[in-house]
Amino acid sequence: MESKRQQKMASLLQQELAQVLQRDLPHLFGGGMAPSISLVKVTPDLGQARVYLSLLLGNDANERLEIVRDNAKAIRQALAKRIRQTARVVPELIFFHDDSAAYAAHMDQILGTLDIPAAPQDEPSADEEKPARPRLFNNE
Repeated sequence: MESKRQQKMASLLQQELAQVLQRDLPHLFGGGMAPSISLVKVTPDLGQARVYLSLLLGNDANERLEIVRDNAKAIRQALAKRIRQTARVVPELIFFHDDSAAYAAHMDQILGTLDIPAAPQDEPSADEEKPARPRLFNNE
């Protein structure tokens, strides 16, 4: 379980890294859309941050992840400029591909192809009598 301190740092890093990738370093992606940050997890000593990137658009997800990993030092320096008043130490950034959205879409596609018959409806026949309503009061 993450401490309050880790959660605050993770939230700060997620917001600021999104700004860095979209505004400060857009040239890394050759005019394409910058990846969005889906999750940041920080170690208890705040020395490392695991950053999960959502690379949905385009088929070159592995190439874009490699671009981000190759430029991790520049990203960390740009991040340091943004959070230098808030954080004492900028954690080491480790980038991962977050494929949970693609997995969810795949599972939705699989579930959509299943042929599940409807459950049979139990309807009372005309011969059967409805059960009497229980009496709540004596004067009913």
